[in-house]
Amino acid sequence: MALRDQIRIMVVDDMSTSRGLITQALDAFGVRNVATAENGKQALQALASKPVHLVISDYNMPEMDGLQLLHYLRAAPKTKGVGFVLITGRAEQQIIDHGKKLGMNNYLKKPFQPDDLRNCIETVVGRL
Repeated sequence: MALRDQIRIMVVDDMSTSRGLITQALDAFGVRNVATAENGKQALQALASKPVHLVISDYNMPEMDGLQLLHYLRAAPKTKGVGFVLITGRAEQQIIDHGKKLGMNNYLKKPFQPDDLRNCIETVVGRL
């Protein structure tokens, strides 16, 4: 069975358009097991009951930004090993460095093409 048939991914973004673009791209790659959340708090609640292999999160969100979400994921025993990809329109070195310190696996700068997303994900989890 291919990785794309088994992997569970959560997309976290406060913009429904962005969530839709990412989930459409994942669907085109053959990834069917995708959950979504509108912010970091909602993501943490969902992950408590339905864990995933990979979180793809926007950086700039209300209530809890992507790096705060990453911090909470890495601090909890059940989620500390979850893959994490940060998507941001502000790929400033300070943000990237902070993400790496927290344990971010990869990042992608907006805007991006579906192939960029696929390459970014495959760097973290292997070939889809």
